[in-house]
Amino acid sequence: MGMRRYILVCIGLMIGTSIAVAQRQERQTGDTTYYKTLIPEEKQGLLKNMSMIANMNFAFRNEFMDGTYIQSRFRNEQFRLEFRGMVHRRVYFRFRDRYTRAQTSESIDNISRSTDLAYIRIDASKRLNFSAGKMCADWGGFEFDYNPIDIYEYSDIIEYADNFLTGVGVGYAAHKNHSFSFQALNSRTKSFQELYGAQPNAIEAKAPLAFVSNWRGNLFGGKFQTIWSYSLFTEAQGLYMNYFAFGNQLNLGKLVVAYDLKISNEQLDRTGVASETIPDSLYAFALKNTEYIGHWTHIHYRLNKKWNFALFAMMDIAKWKNDPDPAKDTDLIRTAWGFIPTVEYYPFEDLNLRFYVNYVGRVYNYSNYAEGRGFADDYSTGRVTVGFVTPLGIF
Repeated sequence: MGMRRYILVCIGLMIGTSIAVAQRQERQTGDTTYYKTLIPEEKQGLLKNMSMIANMNFAFRNEFMDGTYIQSRFRNEQFRLEFRGMVHRRVYFRFRDRYTRAQTSESIDNISRSTDLAYIRIDASKRLNFSAGKMCADWGGFEFDYNPIDIYEYSDIIEYADNFLTGVGVGYAAHKNHSFSFQALNSRTKSFQELYGAQPNAIEAKAPLAFVSNWRGNLFGGKFQTIWSYSLFTEAQGLYMNYFAFGNQLNLGKLVVAYDLKISNEQLDRTGVASETIPDSLYAFALKNTEYIGHWTHIHYRLNKKWNFALFAMMDIAKWKNDPDPAKDTDLIRTAWGFIPTVEYYPFEDLNLRFYVNYVGRVYNYSNYAEGRGFADDYSTGRVTVGFVTPLGIF
């Protein structure tokens, strides 16, 4: 009887061992349930510090030229997909690509022009951080500081600029209400030849860099905010662009008023509005000594959680200070006006999604000199748009 029990126990142990081995082999070979996940378990905790955002602005446009109806169409005004987050308690990354722009690698920074942001930030301390990669040139003003999907039409200086450049930056929060930043960037994404072509008396710089300094202030208990900056861009050997931006915002609760003053003095016409106006028969190259002055205002009144009323207004002045034309009697080339009355509706309290209807009106007035010489004629554009805007958080 004792021998029989011994034999049964041995048989039981053998069967149990065989089952355990078989299960272990099954997990290793046959049952995919036990494979490692695509994101390793030890890395899954990082997801709570990461975000994917689909920045969208979609509209139905009805377009006019000089008051005459031209066409109607649906248009993806903006679609920029963004990933950002922390991969370490002191290392932050941000990547954003624009799908409404051609994805062609640029000759200077070797990254697609459609890529807005591709950089890392390292926090040396709570106050000091360093950044490297392709980033937003921190050159001041509230218009440029807004998410691009929130802008229905840019003013001239921002519209024609290289807003995202490759380089390095440092940021310092001197006080809870004051922060400063400094960047050293490529001054452009294209080569000198691609941007300007052959230029007389202009030699391409060996180090075409830009230096951007910025101050962000929060004053009077948050009622008044500033984003001021100064930038120096090297355009060619001995030829520079000096750019000043003074952004100011007054917050009175439901009523918020923002005003930007922008001044760009360009020894070689980087913005290009004046060069586009002056015909090649007079001067076949990029103009020298141009100046652009921009006034931009955003007034919005949040009636309640559902409704917001806004008005964007802008005035852009383009000047050419050289006098190679004996008939030139003024520096003024063009004054452009813009006005965008907007009604916005927020249907959800727990989702940043708004529907809007607005009118985007632009009027372009050329100086008597430009019109008298036959360089350009006044004209206006307009469009009635209905659409939606959302920075859609996917995770």
